[in-house]
Parts: sequence; structure tokens; C-alpha cells
Amino acid sequence: MPRYKLTIEYDGTPFCGWQYQDNGPSVQGALEAAVKAMTGDNVRVHGAGRTDAGVHALAQIAHIDLAKDYRADRVRDALNAHLRPHPIGVLSAEIVPDTFEARFSAIRRHYLYRIANRRANLALGVNQAWRVARPLDVAAMHEAAQVLIGKHDFTTFRDTECQAKSPDKTLDVLNVSREGDEVHIVTSARSFLHSQVRSMVGSLVWVGHGKWSAKDMRAALDARDRAACGPVAPPDGLYLVRVDY
Repeated sequence: MPRYKLTIEYDGTPFCGWQYQDNGPSVQGALEAAVKAMTGDNVRVHGAGRTDAGVHALAQIAHIDLAKDYRADRVRDALNAHLRPHPIGVLSAEIVPDTFEARFSAIRRHYLYRIANRRANLALGVNQAWRVARPLDVAAMHEAAQVLIGKHDFTTFRDTECQAKSPDKTLDVLNVSREGDEVHIVTSARSFLHSQVRSMVGSLVWVGHGKWSAKDMRAALDARDRAACGPVAPPDGLYLVRVDY
């Protein structure tokens, strides 16, 4: 039974998230329906990360086990044909050893958050970035972001419904930079807590507006209390960029 590694991009806007939910369509569900249309079998699609409702992916990774040997390019093309008109694209498929696990073999996940820092409404990028009209102090945001680097108890930046066994995570990268009228927040870690990235982004925007300083960010982290968190950024601007193995 061959195992296939899939690299997938998707617009998360119409989905309730990667994982099956009772309240709407999921990316996982759309992919599994496409696999069944291709093979006639019910096959579980295992993803590297459970992105939330409205969150996008440039290169989500998943694996599937098929009962029959197919050429990898045929798997890619057949899935894409059956996924229409969903905003999901299988960028590549490759045969991998059966020891490969999309989720558990991953050693690092990389996310990008896009903020459109401008007065004008988004005409072309609706649901693709968070528009913040007031100017942001990117230098202050980057300085405050460095407070969160390293291993910490991230309870403050953890959704109350997070199912992770421990709030301890090691954040490898959290950089803030300006690209024209966009502010990009790039972060990397082996794994993240539920809503951790969006919680950190919302708090960094408070820093960008002068409401918080780097010291306030440190105090929020040290509080280990969800109530100490700033606002949670909307899902529109968040992208799963890459997964390392």
C-alpha cells in the first residue's frame, strides 16, 4: 500500500478549517472526497497542521495511503480535477516511505502573517490580509517580538480550547518587517498552540500602535494568563508557508 506525500495550497476563506467540523466544509473533507472520487475508497488524509477557519496555506503537507500503485503525477492531476471548484490545489504528489508522517515527522513549521497597513479598503486582497488603517511602528513591533523568542509557557497566547498537553513551546523565529504598505510577521517553530500566532500578532499590533511596549509584551508572557493577551488577529492574513522534514 503506497504512501503519497501531498503538497497543497488553499484559500481558507470558505472552509471551517483544515480538520472536520460540524459547522461547515473543511479542507480535509474536500480532499478526502476527491480521493474517493479518484479511487472509490474512503481514505484518511493526514495533514501537517490543523489550520483554523479562514487561514490559508501556500504549502500544507499531507499524506495518504492508497490501495493501488499510481504514478505520482497521476495522483496530483486526478485530485486537482476532482477538487474543482474548491480553492484547493495539489501542487505535487510523491511516493514516500511508509514511515513518513505528515504531522509527526515535521521538524519545523513556518507561518506568514500579512497586514495591509493602509487607509484604503482592500479591493483585490479581501480575505487575504488584515487591513490596519493606523500607521504601525514596525521597529517597535520587531523589538517586542524578540521577547517571545525561545522556550516559554505560552498560556497567555493560547486559545482557551487548545487541546495541547502543555503550554510550553519553543519559538525559533518571530520577525516583523515592512514591505511597502504591508507589514509581514514571519514565525517558525516545531509546533504552535491553538491560535498562538494570531494571538501574538494581535498583541504586536498593540505595540505598533503605541499601546504596549516590549516590557508590556514581557509582562503579558510572564502572566501566563489568557486574559493578559491583546486582541486575536483575524485569520485572513495568516498563511502556512512551509513545513520542514
